[in-house]
Amino acid sequence: MGQTVLIVDDHPSFRASVRRMLESAGYEVVGEAEDGIGALAAARRLRPELVLLDVRLPDIDGFKVARSLVDDSERTPQIVLVSSHEFDDLGEAVRGNGVRGFINKGELTGTALAALLR
Repeated sequence: MGQTVLIVDDHPSFRASVRRMLESAGYEVVGEAEDGIGALAAARRLRPELVLLDVRLPDIDGFKVARSLVDDSERTPQIVLVSSHEFDDLGEAVRGNGVRGFINKGELTGTALAALLR
């Protein structure tokens, strides 16, 4: 069994394609959420080892969700931020917040994720 993952993104087609990609790479996708409130609830309920978290969500931005996950969790999951924007466009906000790293959505693969998590 692979690492358990919660996918958080407001686009259903992105979540579906990432689910397929992660499952084919050996990850176990335990849930999905389309916004920050849903992400926090799902993370508490499912206790994933990894949260793949979009930076831009319709209610709470991914940076605030990441901080909440780190502050509220007894067992903090690894958090990887994703965005269609480039790392340089997001500035220093990507660093810190207890996140493991950042991957551009166009570069997201099982291999890229595994390399970041090492």
